[in-house]
Amino acid sequence: MAAGGSKKGGGRTTGSGPAGGARNLTVKVKTAKRRKLSSTLWLQRQLNDPYVHEAKRLGYRSRAAFKMVQLDERFHILKFGLRVVDLGAAPGGWTQVAVEKVGALKPNGGKVVGIDILEWDPVAGAITLQGDFLADDAPDRLKEALGGPADVVLSDMAAPTTGHPSTDHLRIIGLVEVALHFALEVLTPGGTFVAKVFQGGTEKTLLDQLKKNFTTVRHAKPPASRQGSAETYVVATGFRGDAD
Repeated sequence: MAAGGSKKGGGRTTGSGPAGGARNLTVKVKTAKRRKLSSTLWLQRQLNDPYVHEAKRLGYRSRAAFKMVQLDERFHILKFGLRVVDLGAAPGGWTQVAVEKVGALKPNGGKVVGIDILEWDPVAGAITLQGDFLADDAPDRLKEALGGPADVVLSDMAAPTTGHPSTDHLRIIGLVEVALHFALEVLTPGGTFVAKVFQGGTEKTLLDQLKKNFTTVRHAKPPASRQGSAETYVVATGFRGDAD
């Protein structure tokens, strides 16, 4: 996946998890002749995932929006009036959550700008851009869209997996590093940076950089992360803004 690539899902924030009465029956999918076993297992998982069903019910673009909802419930990342950048935003789930949380559709509310290297559908209340956030003009472009620096930078990006744990870990850390570099350019003092990492958390050099630039750095795995998934999230708050 390109560095400005995509990730996740979106909708109406009414709670952190599937509503009661979620499906109890397991739907089994037969393997079609032209369908790979991995595709069959993915489809079966989708059909039996309560977050998938709840996302559809609430209008989220995918189940991943619940991860942002749950991270926000725990860390209070998104507040009314804040300016938010969502990196690798397609298909727009985290963008939708951010719009609601910061009141982007309300008078005197916040602003949300999502950017992705892929083409993606507009999100009501947000400025949706297509392009690589690593482009030289991207920071200025996003600041102009926001009307100033960002209070929050979000990244749920993940590189394609190879099946080799060490390689996959390096790839995701590389994405976090470029997202952090961008965040350091656009965040206002006191700002927050949230990014996906995988098992093993952040490497020492990256963790040192986060601690140098933010007052608090924590890791969290929201309940909406699939069981058995190695993903977790780093939440860095209190951007110093004056670190050398």
